[in-house]
Amino acid sequence: MNLFNRLPGFPRTPAGKERVVLRLLPRTFLLGTLLLAIPSLLARLIASTEEAQGIMTTDIYVISLIILHWTVVLTVGIAAFIVMMMKGPAYVADAYPLDEAETLDEAPKWKPNGKPHGR
Repeated sequence: MNLFNRLPGFPRTPAGKERVVLRLLPRTFLLGTLLLAIPSLLARLIASTEEAQGIMTTDIYVISLIILHWTVVLTVGIAAFIVMMMKGPAYVADAYPLDEAETLDEAPKWKPNGKPHGR
């Protein structure tokens, strides 16, 4: 049983920059996270123990920036994946008979000029 029916004669689009983006995402994810964590590490090394409030504020900013970075990387990854899937082969769905479908043997309920029959 074939679950997907490919559209015959549909040309595949060659891979583009979405493949490059998908390959760079893991590296961008890790390096971006490490670079964004540097201010928090520097604040702990430079600041004395009395400046706990400044360290906590820096940690909050760094954590929020890291979460933002992860969200952006995930969004770009989803977009690149969608573009990659859209460039693939076209598929045709199986026919599904509609109960409300008009047939050729019954008269239309409207005229081309927009006025209903019988009035």
